[in-house]
Amino acid sequence: MNWDDVRMFLAVARSGQILAASKRIGVNHATLSRRVTALEESLKTRLLIRRTNGCDLTAEGEIFLNAAERMETEMLAAQSQIGRIDTAIAGTVRIGAPDGFGVSFLSSRLGRLTARYPELRIQLVPVPRSFSLSQREADIAITLERPEQGRLISSKLTDYTLGLYASKTYLADYGTPAAVEALKSHRRIGYVEDLIFTASLNFTAEVMRSWDAAFEISSATGQTEAVRSGAGIGILHNYIARQYPELVRILPDTVIRRAYWTTYHESARDLVRVRTVADFLQELVTAEHRIFL
Repeated sequence: MNWDDVRMFLAVARSGQILAASKRIGVNHATLSRRVTALEESLKTRLLIRRTNGCDLTAEGEIFLNAAERMETEMLAAQSQIGRIDTAIAGTVRIGAPDGFGVSFLSSRLGRLTARYPELRIQLVPVPRSFSLSQREADIAITLERPEQGRLISSKLTDYTLGLYASKTYLADYGTPAAVEALKSHRRIGYVEDLIFTASLNFTAEVMRSWDAAFEISSATGQTEAVRSGAGIGILHNYIARQYPELVRILPDTVIRRAYWTTYHESARDLVRVRTVADFLQELVTAEHRIFL
């Protein structure tokens, strides 16, 4: 298998067109087409469905794309480490983030980064889970704790706070609790306990010994929507809850503090695209740090 053929396949897969890919990497489109065909022949499988208006990946092409991007990462890392070669800000960077931070903060702001670097492709995976950087499930992970094991590079992104919230309609119907003890007589919303993947998500233990939620949702954004609907009282991220005028902060002296960390594998240390994205995340949070505290 020829690495240049793989590189050309990546260009076509990312642009969706052979002509656009040829202009992007400076290769004649007929030559590019032949090289991709040669790659398919070497793999004995069809990677692209070629149409007059563009190209679509086959199922095998989707599988090979993931492998090709891992190959690209290793190749660029080797170039940087051996020859100290700085590479262009191009290619794919996958960000794994907690769903609250990913959906409510990052998703509306990462477009600025792709506008700044047109050759850069961002994949945001905002789900309530952890990511394996060593297995390349993500290039950059936003974590709730600083990892203590593995060949990882971490830096604190920001501290943030959470508080107790209910909707105006819920409080009108059931009253406002005047103390933490009074929460026992209210419907409570929380995480599905056996699906909590890190102790940092166990917010309820810092409020009362037995939260005993009537409605459990393994998603920060899902909990926010449930509280907005009047389903009960929940512990929400302040920077998210403040966006909704129908939500009311209750027992404001009850404050939970956490932090977000930016983490990536040390093998990606010399990849310009990964460093660029990590720096941009810090830039975003620094510019808007007040909303997190």
